[in-house]
Amino acid sequence: MGYAQELSRRMGGFSNFAISFSIICILAGGITSFPLAMATGSGFEATIGWIVGGLFALLVASCLGQIASAYPTAGALYHWSSILGGRGWGWATAWINLLGLIFVVASVDVGVWLLFRDLVLAGVFHIDVTAWTVLATDPLPAGMTADQVDANNTHAYYVQVVAVSLIVLAQALVNHFGIKLTTLLTDFSGYLILVVAVVLTAMFLIWGATWDFSRLTTFVNNTGEPGGGYVPEARTALIAFLVGLLYPLYTITGFDASAHTSEETADARRAVPRGMIHSVFWSLVFGFVMAVSFVLASPDLAATAKDGANAWFNLFNNLPAPTFLKDIIAIAIVVANFICALAGLTSTSRMVYAFARDGGLPGSSMWKQVSPKWRTPVPAIWLAAVLSVAATLYSPAFAALAAGCALFLYISYAMPIAAGLLAEGKTWTTFGPFRLGVFSKPMGVLVLLGTLVLMYAGIQPPFDILINYAIGLVVLLVLLWFGLERRRFAGPPIGAAIAKRQAEIAAAEASLGGAG
Repeated sequence: MGYAQELSRRMGGFSNFAISFSIICILAGGITSFPLAMATGSGFEATIGWIVGGLFALLVASCLGQIASAYPTAGALYHWSSILGGRGWGWATAWINLLGLIFVVASVDVGVWLLFRDLVLAGVFHIDVTAWTVLATDPLPAGMTADQVDANNTHAYYVQVVAVSLIVLAQALVNHFGIKLTTLLTDFSGYLILVVAVVLTAMFLIWGATWDFSRLTTFVNNTGEPGGGYVPEARTALIAFLVGLLYPLYTITGFDASAHTSEETADARRAVPRGMIHSVFWSLVFGFVMAVSFVLASPDLAATAKDGANAWFNLFNNLPAPTFLKDIIAIAIVVANFICALAGLTSTSRMVYAFARDGGLPGSSMWKQVSPKWRTPVPAIWLAAVLSVAATLYSPAFAALAAGCALFLYISYAMPIAAGLLAEGKTWTTFGPFRLGVFSKPMGVLVLLGTLVLMYAGIQPPFDILINYAIGLVVLLVLLWFGLERRRFAGPPIGAAIAKRQAEIAAAEASLGGAG
């Protein structure tokens, strides 16, 4: 592929699956975004909507798997778009994917803090976390004035900034000290997610289930006041359903991590497609069963929807399960979410490293460096960590960060697929062992149509803050590309450029002690 083997190829097939499964982490979005499903289409959205969104994610993973099998590199989406659609298309894909990955780490780490605060500090240790919680202003909490609420919320914001910064610092340190340590944690997380999901599902079914299965197939439009204002404006049933699809699509995302770690995976042409597709499939299956248990265990669906952002926490806290079991599960959920964001930071840093390797980032000579001792892209790891914290400063609300993650990542997924549609059979004639055959182009068209629908849903209130991101990003990319990058940026090596790099590749590998 024209690159030196600088990263350490220590990951097996299960580890490649586990890193994507850890980022998807149904114990993250499957819990923290559950209120969105209830606030849009109630039990129907949480279950049938989960299936619809999950099948779309599986379609995307399959299309990306075919490309990954042909081009197994750390740059993944950016590299594929460049080869199949040209260096300008690849350059734009890189920036959109990078923004989506930053939103992954930012949103999940905000979720880690919220879960730690509400499940562990408040739930396990019974600490009063009111001063660390953003309170509603309409209506005002009993006994508090507007000024008191504002002061409380300002304090809560700064506490969140400090907490998220410390969480990201710990994740960056783990990533810094080698892929082996990261792999051990993500492998562990793969098993942890499955075990906790099964136990959590059993808890809701044993101690809370109403066994009223009609609520799984009954759509109720809860936008506006019925959903506690989570979606502030009342919308049509169709818009409510589409917005609610962000519940599964925020959760089942980040599976491109398998591709971003291609250069650290043995037999990548086969292992990477399997890793992406299996991580999505099993998340779809286990996440669906888990969502069913939440819906069946709700004493009153209307009241659960009215709880808004607190919907899942109230269900869990009021579940009459043994206290010791709830405490163990609460801690396990926080640990799984922590490793989820840790894996997200791994993926983001590999994207930064690969893009910088081709000169795509300002200061690329810094961000493409690899530690000879740890064989990890250390500067890229710390840049990704800083950018992730910065994203939470501009948009501290979890809902906006989660929607941004789903929106920008799925757009970046669709871009190489779109390029492949036009290139397949023409300029793209070399394929890997994983092929979609005659289904390739029809599936690609479905991905593009689904992405357009997601884009429409992703800019609806309360996510309309993303319009600022989207417009700003498009304007910036156009100005940068036509003003500077079109003449400067060469893109990844292709054709004769690969042969010319052989001496440089050999020198780079020798400086790190061999191919690794």
